[in-house]
Amino acid sequence: MAKRNSRNTKNKIITAAWKLFYEQGYDDTTIEEIVEASGTSKGSFYHYFGGKDALLGTLADLFDNKYQELIPQLDDNLDSFDKLMFLNQELFLMIDNSISMDLIARLYSTQLVTSGQKLLLDHNRIYYKILRQITAEGQQKGDLRSDISVNEFVKAYALCERALIYDWCVCNGEYSLCQYAKQIIPLFLAGFRTKKSNYIE
Repeated sequence: MAKRNSRNTKNKIITAAWKLFYEQGYDDTTIEEIVEASGTSKGSFYHYFGGKDALLGTLADLFDNKYQELIPQLDDNLDSFDKLMFLNQELFLMIDNSISMDLIARLYSTQLVTSGQKLLLDHNRIYYKILRQITAEGQQKGDLRSDISVNEFVKAYALCERALIYDWCVCNGEYSLCQYAKQIIPLFLAGFRTKKSNYIE
C-alpha cells in the first residue's frame, strides 16, 4: 500500500507539472505552483525530484500513465494492430492537446547527448511491456506475422512513433500529430501485418 501511495504522489506531481508547463510555459511555472496544483508538499516534491529540470525526464512516465489509463478501454473485438493504433491515437491526441512541443523537443535533444539512461529506450517501461503483450497476442491470433520476433516488431513500432514525434517537433507542430500518425503508421508497418488495418482509409 505504501508503495502504491508513493507512486500516486509522484504521478500527481508529474501530471500537475506537465499541465502547468502546457498552460503557462516551463519557465513561468514554479515549484510552488506545481506543489499546490498536485495537492502534495514541497517535501514530497524534493523526495522525488532534485528540481524543476528533473521533471523534463518524466515525459516517459506521463506517456506510460496514459497507456495504463487506456488499457481498460481497449475493445476486445479489435485485432492486435488496431489495438496498438487505438493506443497511439489516444496518446498522440493527448500530445496534440496538452503537451508543449518545445518541451518534447528539449527532451529529445537531451536523449541525443546524454551518456546516462536513455529514458525513451528503457524497455522496462510500461509502454514497452504493453506493446510486447499486444504483439505476442497478435501473433498467436494470426493478426501479425509470426516469422518476425515480438522484439523486432515492437522496435519498429516504437521507432515509427518516435520518428513521427521528432518530425512534428522539427516542423513546429504545424499539423496534427494524431491525424498524421493515423495515415502513416499503418503504411509504415504494413509488412508486419497479415491483413489490412481498419485505420487505412
